[in-house]
Amino acid sequence: MTYNQMQPAHPAQPATPGAGADVKTFVTAVLLTFGTGVLMMDGWALLDSGFGAFLGLIAGFFGIFWWKSIHGKVFPRELSTKSVVILTVINVVLVLLLLLQVS
Repeated sequence: MTYNQMQPAHPAQPATPGAGADVKTFVTAVLLTFGTGVLMMDGWALLDSGFGAFLGLIAGFFGIFWWKSIHGKVFPRELSTKSVVILTVINVVLVLLLLLQVS
């Protein structure tokens, strides 16, 4: 008598993210970099000095650290569209604040 272990019908294969995941990762990198730069300009416009830009840079690093604490990585391979949209809205608000300060 022989004992044969049952094999699954289809072996489990890891899901490979497609080009959409790569685009979201690229957009995230662009938006985080752009947002940090806009925060620096907001700080400069608010305080009229390089110290304001320095504070904006610190705020940008804090934002990137916060992003990493939420997603586990700064640029995660699988990222929800909702996160990218929220990051886009934050960047738009920062640009609008900069435009209001300059005018």
